[in-house]
Amino acid sequence: MKMVIAYIQPHKLNDVKQELYKAEIYKLSVTNSLGCGQQKGYTEHYRGVDIEVNLLKKVRLEIAVNENFVKPTVDAIIKGARTGEIGDGKIFIVDLAECIRIRSGETGSAAIG
Repeated sequence: MKMVIAYIQPHKLNDVKQELYKAEIYKLSVTNSLGCGQQKGYTEHYRGVDIEVNLLKKVRLEIAVNENFVKPTVDAIIKGARTGEIGDGKIFIVDLAECIRIRSGETGSAAIG
């Protein structure tokens, strides 16, 4: 079992969701987040004052998958999120020690579904 965590541009969320649905991956968690990487933010002028914006809006996706769904999940995220520009995002794959479905008490791969 793995946890796939991806940070993507907010405007690419619908494209990524469509690609995940095509790959038959329907369960995901989405969170708004702030962060910076190579983009390093930008400077904005507001009422005559320069404001440096270091943290840019991103969307964090968390998807728990069984081993055989890791590659299709990653491929779908890349296909939906890639623009070829700096700031497309990052994908992290983390081992998932345990998963428990609260409703039924199922554990492990069966709980992920």
